[in-house]
Amino acid sequence: MKNLLLAACCFLLCSFFADAQTISFTIDLKHTAQTIENIGASGAWYSEGIGKYWPAEKKERMAELLFSKGFDAAGNPLGIGLSAWRFNIGGGTFEQGDSSGIRNTFRRVESFLSPDGTYDFTKQQGYIWFTKKAVAYGVQDLIAFSNTPPVQFTKNGLGFRTQKDFVTNLREDKYNAYAGFLTTVLKHFDAEGIHFNYISPVNEPQWDWSAKFGQMNQEGSPWHNKDIYNIAVKLDSALTAQQLSTKILVTEAADLSFLYSGTNHASKQLQQFYAKESKLYLGNLQHLHKVIEGHSYFTDHGDENIINIRRKLNDTATKYNVPFWQSEYSMLGDGYKEGSKERRSAMDCALFLAKMIHHDFTVANATAWHFWNAWEPGRSDAESRYNLIALKNIADPAIADYTVTKNLWALGHYSRFVRPGMQRIVAERNDGLSLVQQAQDMMLSAFANKNTVTVVVINYKTSAAKIDLLIPAVKEAKQIKRYTTSAEKGEEMKYASQQSLSGIELSPRSITTLVIDL
Repeated sequence: MKNLLLAACCFLLCSFFADAQTISFTIDLKHTAQTIENIGASGAWYSEGIGKYWPAEKKERMAELLFSKGFDAAGNPLGIGLSAWRFNIGGGTFEQGDSSGIRNTFRRVESFLSPDGTYDFTKQQGYIWFTKKAVAYGVQDLIAFSNTPPVQFTKNGLGFRTQKDFVTNLREDKYNAYAGFLTTVLKHFDAEGIHFNYISPVNEPQWDWSAKFGQMNQEGSPWHNKDIYNIAVKLDSALTAQQLSTKILVTEAADLSFLYSGTNHASKQLQQFYAKESKLYLGNLQHLHKVIEGHSYFTDHGDENIINIRRKLNDTATKYNVPFWQSEYSMLGDGYKEGSKERRSAMDCALFLAKMIHHDFTVANATAWHFWNAWEPGRSDAESRYNLIALKNIADPAIADYTVTKNLWALGHYSRFVRPGMQRIVAERNDGLSLVQQAQDMMLSAFANKNTVTVVVINYKTSAAKIDLLIPAVKEAKQIKRYTTSAEKGEEMKYASQQSLSGIELSPRSITTLVIDL
């Protein structure tokens, strides 16, 4: 019995000191990785109704939450300062009404192209309202994307396929017309003072995007790699002819693994589009932004899987010297549950989102990161999987309202303080944990420019933690500001002054950003 008591005491003491141990992270500013281009979100579907019909006070605050870089009197951020905003160029399914075959009326999207071939730029006014707000707040990058060509150009006259044949829905004789349509839209908005830096003509080409008529839930089209090549070439020519500076993005892969592996009609896209010996090589196009885009959906089941997929992606992207953009993610699959059968809290979802952002930046070396979707119907107190801002009563603008999710602030820990042009700094830690172990412990990423070091720390544990930051090139920081999000009410990127880089205390299950002025 005496030996058992002694063993128990030793175990408790070891546990106490393990919990109390201060972990040191070294941030050597000479050890740089990728340069960040932007961090953003999509404003699809529900932007139309909000921007057109909601009361000004509500939609103005929603825009402020997404785009503002300001602070309140207490030093708390007014918004998350997105540096990119994604605008959906619709395919005309809204005008088709029930004849569109899309059952969710909110996901039918207007088209600027009328059936008679003329253009009507009074369409998509709700989308445009938020895009103008993004411009007014100084959002750096506007990205236009299309889920389907205009229905006038598709093989079946619809914004999706009714057969599961994985056939590209754009008619063979309409590639030039589709490229011309996108270019006309971009040129119009350029003249209006809304410059789209990027255009993405295809979305998730690997999926079949098919359903029985009346049962589809959104616009979409499959694309084969050869068809992506063709529309990119046509679009490049059209942009050149109109003397536009907008850059083309490819390929919005539905799953990160399609970028480097697979055997389907739209797989191995890095090799297909960026190997110089490939017949589909796009690297010589004048208007191509030489990156590869992919979505992190469904690559979030288990920490080892999260890491391995991103390692393989980075290895392949590095081989072809092509940066990676993570251009859509929300918790569509059930990976965010991490094996739990219980309802996930708002903070659980926010922490998992932060974990995914962390790994996309630190393992996949993403140079851009975008959330899907800025707003969706749902709740903000639990199971907030799909949105930054949760909508309710959307059918009636008079009573429609919103609540802010913890996800907004989880993204904001990066988007507000990791600014375009910052370089990621490779951080070292002294506890020897593997990447898989870190994913259930503390995860730290660091970014810097000549004036500032931004450090984001995720404490995934249920216990408090303490860390030291060692920055060899910095003898003393001019100022250290910290912003914390936790499950506590009112603690959403809450500001506090931090006096030292030593003994930094982290709340259980929290996200902390430290902004270090040099």
